Order: sequence, then C-alpha cells, then structure tokens
Amino acid sequence: MAGYRRQLYRDDAVVLRVQKLGESDRIITLLTRRHGRLRAVARGVRRTTSRFGARLEPFGHVDLQLAGDPKGNLGSSLHTVSQVEGIDLYGKRFLGDYPRYTAASAIAETAERLTPVEREPSLRLFQLTLGALKSLARGEHATTLVLDAYLLRGMALAGWAPALTACAVCGTPGKHRAFSVPAGGTVCPDCRPPGAAHPAPASVDLMSALTTGDWAYADATETGVRRECSGLVAAHLQWHLERALRSLPLVDRGASASGTVPPPGGAGPGVVPPRAGAGPAAAGVNRENA
Repeated sequence: MAGYRRQLYRDDAVVLRVQKLGESDRIITLLTRRHGRLRAVARGVRRTTSRFGARLEPFGHVDLQLAGDPKGNLGSSLHTVSQVEGIDLYGKRFLGDYPRYTAASAIAETAERLTPVEREPSLRLFQLTLGALKSLARGEHATTLVLDAYLLRGMALAGWAPALTACAVCGTPGKHRAFSVPAGGTVCPDCRPPGAAHPAPASVDLMSALTTGDWAYADATETGVRRECSGLVAAHLQWHLERALRSLPLVDRGASASGTVPPPGGAGPGVVPPRAGAGPAAAGVNRENA
C-alpha cells in the first residue's frame, strides 16, 4: 500500500516456535499478552553477531517492540521484531532436562493449537501458558502433572472441559466409573456407549485435582495413576482438536507401574496420538467390552 508506514508497538510474549527463513532470519511464533498469537520476522538472528538471537528461543518470556499493524488490517500478516528484552528465558533451564523440555514443547504446541485465529487476544491462555512454563522451570511439581494440569485448564478455556462430577450425557451427578471421550467425560451406566474406558477412580480424581489446583492430592499420586490420567487427558484433547499433537508421544512419563495397561502401539514413552477414526481407543486405559 503506497505511503503505508508500519507502526511500532510493544507487548510481552511467550515464544512458542521458531522457523528458519532464508540464510539468517527466523519466523517467531509468539503468544502475546494483549494481541494474541502472532508471527514476526526476526532479521539476522541466526548470525553470530546478532544482538538478540539468544533471546528469541522457544519457551522464553520476552518484552518486544514490533513493527506492523497490531490488528492485521494493513500490510503483511508477518510483523517484524525491532527490539527484544528477555524477561525470563525458561528454555535455557530445559536444555539438559529431557522430561521438562518435551513437556514444555507439548505446552507450546497446545497453546498454538488453541489459538487458531491470529491477533485474537487470549489473556487467560497467555497467563496459563506462562504459569505452566514457570512451574516447569522451578520444578515445583512432576512434569507430567504440570503438563496435564495445563491441558485440562486449556480445554476448559476452549469449552472442552471433560465432565468429571456428573454424567456428560444426562447430567446425573456423581462419580461415574466409565469415561467416554466422544461423549465428553464420565458417563453413567445408562448412558455408557460401547467401548467406553473404565479407568481407576483415582485417575478421575487426579483429573479433578489438576483442574481445581489441588496439588497436595496430585503430588501424592502414584505413577500408574498419573499415566492413566495422562492417557485420558491426551485422548480428550486430541479428539476435540481433531488432530494429533506431535510432541505428546515424546513426553517422558516415567516407568510403567504394575497393573497399568501400556499405551497401545508400543511407540515409546508417553501417549500415542489417536489414529484417524480411532476415537478414544488411544487413551491407553482399560476399556469395558461393548
């Protein structure tokens, strides 16, 4: 557009992803506090002489000056990073810690999937993402608990929270034993569809604890309960996203506890994403016969 000059504005953001562009540039995917998810070009950051290349690595909390239209009405959809200051570069603390790095990767990928529209403000998701990365960096809780708490609360913000204290179909209150991903959570005996999962009550209780922030209960749970809970959470999330998360199968969830059904497919640690058309079968939990 003739005569158009890109305006400058500031915001703080979490770096979700970086991509190479040309010989020395990168495209940075950011989740900002006031402007939602956006992409910006960081010129020359791959050069050894770059002034702020190290500050634009994944999982960092940064303060930026960006050039472009914050509403996206004019010019290119790609903004340009003109200044950046590191507030807390959490990624540096994860580089030598595989469990925390993979959990942070899953958090960043989920945040990007939960913001399908660029420049749509999502303050609560920004705060949730930043808080999860802070908790991972501080080592306050087990990495899998932090990740599952983030996924559950992120789904709640998106309107996909699983029903845990009432039947997802008829609304009958109570702690029901069956769990159906397509139905939306726990289901009573009358509403239980064929192939519904039959998790241990402690696994459903853990999901409730992570949703409400009852960390005293969550921290006291056993590995087997956590793995089963993770399977349910991952299956529920990916069902609603209608697409598997690439980072979830890489998450290190620890040794399998006695009596726990391993994730199907034998593809290593973590939860295997559901195949197209497979529905809840990839949850990695015990299932009742139809």
